[in-house]
Amino acid sequence: MGKPGAYLEVDRREHAMRDARESIADYGELALPLASEEQRLQASRCMYCGVAFCQAGMSFGAARPSGCPLHNLIPEWNDLVYRGALTNPFPEFTGRVCPALCEAACNLGLHDDPTAIRDNERAISDYIWNHGEGPLAMEPVDDGAPKVTVVGSGPAGLSCAWELARRGVHVSVVERADRPGGLLMYGIPNMKLPKDVVERRTKLMGSCGIELRCGCDVSDTEVAAQLLDESDAVVVAVGARQARCLAVPGADAEGVVLAVDYLTGATKALLDGGEPAVSATGLDVVVIGGGDTGTDCVATALRQGAHSVRQLEFLPEPPRERRDNNLWPEWPAIRKDDYGQREAAAVFGNDPRTWGVDTLEVLTTEGAVAGLRVASLDWSDGRPRRIEGSEQVLPARLVLIAMGFTGPEAAVFEALGIDVPERGATHRLSDRIWLAGDCRSGSSLVVNAIADGLACAAEVAASLDR
Repeated sequence: MGKPGAYLEVDRREHAMRDARESIADYGELALPLASEEQRLQASRCMYCGVAFCQAGMSFGAARPSGCPLHNLIPEWNDLVYRGALTNPFPEFTGRVCPALCEAACNLGLHDDPTAIRDNERAISDYIWNHGEGPLAMEPVDDGAPKVTVVGSGPAGLSCAWELARRGVHVSVVERADRPGGLLMYGIPNMKLPKDVVERRTKLMGSCGIELRCGCDVSDTEVAAQLLDESDAVVVAVGARQARCLAVPGADAEGVVLAVDYLTGATKALLDGGEPAVSATGLDVVVIGGGDTGTDCVATALRQGAHSVRQLEFLPEPPRERRDNNLWPEWPAIRKDDYGQREAAAVFGNDPRTWGVDTLEVLTTEGAVAGLRVASLDWSDGRPRRIEGSEQVLPARLVLIAMGFTGPEAAVFEALGIDVPERGATHRLSDRIWLAGDCRSGSSLVVNAIADGLACAAEVAASLDR
């Protein structure tokens, strides 16, 4: 292991973040990684536990996962960082956007601050990409290898394709957007996951013989039929993009926009140049939804020069400390302030979030958003109850809906001639059609999608004797 007892001498230190007033001026990456020597010290804090919960991938219910779903060998990579002997466990995405379930399960975290595992993971990836030609590549497979088409190039699709190619399968990934990456490209803003990080990975995959075809829409029945005809197996990894919409009067007004469309437009404008399809410039913006996507909307609206930004959360405010029934190593269900909230506070002087709010109506003028009528909720008995006399009207010219997703879009499944699968369906849907990622398990974390893509690839490969 690294340095015995280092956790007694070295305090936890995470990467720094750019100053909020500086970061909102551009879409550059937020994180400021530690110097390599300081990162080595952080890695030395790992205790190399006999039972390493950090890599166990445990589940305490949907809201309280803990440990790495990919079962990365975390003590080993901490030791590699400490010794300066770095390898590549495919960490460039999760080292930036994973919430670090492993740190919640770190044994050191029971009585002290956990090891900075996510930063160590990123250090491995950055070192490999910055010293030489990048991670170890694979040789393209033989012409006679079985062929698998992966529909969707998000985290599940890419991980499935990578693993299938590693096992000797000829893989073609088809994507309906103009760039590969799916959620990684257009669902997560550039300041959290720079798009050159996604592009260099897909470029490497292409050099390994994995075909990446963009602008290919498998909801077209002719396209779907062609893929089935030319493939030994088809893996559907299209994500869970069916957004949950606002079901109140006026919700169809101009200026009510789904978060995924808003964020996609902002990233396309950044990459292609020009103006985004929807801009918050000079507008009163209300984001409905308190999760990561809602936070990304807040941060993007700030960069576009919104006049004001508010974020509404239906649920009550979480506690600052763990409740008695939320024990280690469960995920800590506590209030956290993310980058969007910190930036909004720097600009406007306060946290943009309001907890326990129910949206009742979108007010309109000539068909466009003019405000929101909302009411406060009482959650004291564990169920939401509107508080009498709490109704108010909030100024709003742009309303961004970040209320999560209900499941996959139906069109691709219909074109392939199969029913939309139930959540939690098996990977294998028919003799030649398979399922991976969020379209199988429901909207989740990038790390979970990667893990499910790998699991599906193993089953597909076994069915092809690979």
